[in-house]
Amino acid sequence: MKAGIFIVDDHYMVIEGIRSLLQNEKTIDWMGHATNAASCLAFLKQHQPDVILMDVNLPDKSGTDLCKEVHQLYPSVLVLGLSTFNQQTIIQNMIANGASGYLLKNATKEELLEAISEVLKGKNYFSFEAAVALREPQEKHPLITRREKEVLQLIAEGFTNAEISEKLFISMPTVNTHRKSLLEKFEVKNTATLIGKAIKSGLL
Repeated sequence: MKAGIFIVDDHYMVIEGIRSLLQNEKTIDWMGHATNAASCLAFLKQHQPDVILMDVNLPDKSGTDLCKEVHQLYPSVLVLGLSTFNQQTIIQNMIANGASGYLLKNATKEELLEAISEVLKGKNYFSFEAAVALREPQEKHPLITRREKEVLQLIAEGFTNAEISEKLFISMPTVNTHRKSLLEKFEVKNTATLIGKAIKSGLL
């Protein structure tokens, strides 16, 4: 019996790459793709694949949030997290939200097929890099407020203080205060290092 496979990723090269690897496999029924969370949820109203390969970074919603929604609405649909990131926190969040496993985008065809086969048997599957990341001692990240996280996200997206002020409807001095607080909490001196540490901590 063929396994219905669907992919959610906003990069066509990734979609086409995986499709070319899997479409001629006798055990795989390629059901298509979505480039964002909304399209994925619209598709699922009509069709339910056996396994979704889901990117953790999507343009309209995080993969972890989408994974949770899919798991709640369609508990029989299995999710494999798919990413270029192997940060422990991101992997743990995907699993906590219902994913059955986690693969990096450099996976071979054999690894993809093995992952699909294992989760269909009710097991969890982690790529080697993901398994190593999960075994590492968890790095503690500083506690930041909801507003600081919003500012941090906008800083990472390249917005200036003035643009952040406008987007969040807060004054420039307040933005500066949040930025200074973030630098202090992460114990860094510049924005580039701040973003790097925030990514490593799984906050971005």
